[in-house]
Amino acid sequence: MALAAASSLSLMACDGPVSSGSSFKGIDITGANYARGFTLTDFHGQARSLADFRGKVVMLYFGFVQCPDVCPTALTRAAAVMQQLGPLATDVQVIFITVDPERDTPELLREYLASFDPSFLALTGSADQIKAAADEFRVYFKKVPTGSSYTMDHTALSYLFDRQGRIRVVLRHEQTADDYAADIRQLLAMPSA
Repeated sequence: MALAAASSLSLMACDGPVSSGSSFKGIDITGANYARGFTLTDFHGQARSLADFRGKVVMLYFGFVQCPDVCPTALTRAAAVMQQLGPLATDVQVIFITVDPERDTPELLREYLASFDPSFLALTGSADQIKAAADEFRVYFKKVPTGSSYTMDHTALSYLFDRQGRIRVVLRHEQTADDYAADIRQLLAMPSA
């Protein structure tokens, strides 16, 4: 997974996003011509797009429920970030997009996300819809056989969007909850218009 994350980061550098002048802890990709949105279904069966969350800062992550370590770590960190933000957390939406729609049913996603924070939202869709969303974010994922079952190898990055729904920051898996919270606070403090 580290290789996938590194290759995604190297792809970002080729696009030359415009620096916003902010001092983010993550990688500032303001103005990037990718990671612009998605159209998927939440675990209540409702169609969702990035526009549904205008007015909030969005933290988005791709993963899967049966992930043994990376995904639970990312979601535990996201829950810690929400606690650090205190009352500001009401202006943040954490979104988890499954890369394993075959096994990650809406019910399973709802239970899994609720175990980290009841405000977290999971999105799913058909295999083609998930691939389209992953391609838009330059997220790598691949089914890897493990005996009679399989696991998923996938990019382990988190994406931050400002209140207008514009991609602003990519955070690496190795970064701390403090780093994530600092960047979210910067985005929350920016003017809404």
